[in-house]
Amino acid sequence: MTYLDAVKSDEFITMCELVSRHGLGFVPPSFDDLKGKHLTEEVKLTTEALEEHRAIWKMKGCTIMVDGWTDPKKRNILHILVNNPRRTFFMKSVDASNMLESPNKLFKMMDEIVEEVGEENVVQIVTDNATYYKVAGEMLMAKRTRLYWTPCATHTIEMILEDCEKLPIHEETITKAKRVLAFINSRASLIPRLQHFTKGIDLVKQGITCCATSYLTLGCIHENEGALRRMFTSKEWKSSQLAKTSNGKYVEDVVLDTGFWENVMICFKSAHPLVEVLCLVSSIEEPATGSIYEALEQAKEEIRRSLSKGVIER
Repeated sequence: MTYLDAVKSDEFITMCELVSRHGLGFVPPSFDDLKGKHLTEEVKLTTEALEEHRAIWKMKGCTIMVDGWTDPKKRNILHILVNNPRRTFFMKSVDASNMLESPNKLFKMMDEIVEEVGEENVVQIVTDNATYYKVAGEMLMAKRTRLYWTPCATHTIEMILEDCEKLPIHEETITKAKRVLAFINSRASLIPRLQHFTKGIDLVKQGITCCATSYLTLGCIHENEGALRRMFTSKEWKSSQLAKTSNGKYVEDVVLDTGFWENVMICFKSAHPLVEVLCLVSSIEEPATGSIYEALEQAKEEIRRSLSKGVIER
């Protein structure tokens, strides 16, 4: 979480309200106060919260989640979180720079976490789908026979979408769409024109992953086909210097190509159901485990209905 994200939190608002009650002359805590008394108090509160969570883990079980990211120093950091029906508890961060691609080291780390949480409390441990995690997970299940290693649903669906992007029709269509948007967004004179024809709609729609962004953007482009066609057949475009450049002619040809729009629809319809499942499993509003398998089956059925046989492989 960045400092900008912290400003959005309820805790930040509460802090501001409490500080304001002191009125004029309020003296903030010193460095020594923070590292001494206040730090000790926070450690005590965190320890008490951990004990409350442990009680829930014993009653209802829990899931250990391993969330990896790369910090500004290019270190591979793993966040260890423990999820239960009440909430998710952050356990620790681990520098895994010398662990990744080493199943034995990952197994040892995960085994120690299970021991710390309590093997009798752990239902499953969730990591991404990389080969070394899979091997380490299988080693863990061989030793800890009461729990399961489970690949992360978000990462798994993202891998499916990455494979979709490699299909010839998808790769060609997404590449063309990106080139059209890059041409427009890199030229200041075209951006107002685009917003005029789309009535202010931004054609780039951000998703929670790169692949989701690609397909959500395709969907937005599909919805604004008419606006793009009108833009590149307008008098303003035809009389502009950009229309005479090689890049301008290429983009115009793409936008006015009926085959391109047919492929946009095919690619979007074949991937959008999976993008919706990806949004579901990544939602923080409510647990998705109980509905993910049903959602995946519905997504597959929707893809079958939307596309004629063999069209994806075309």
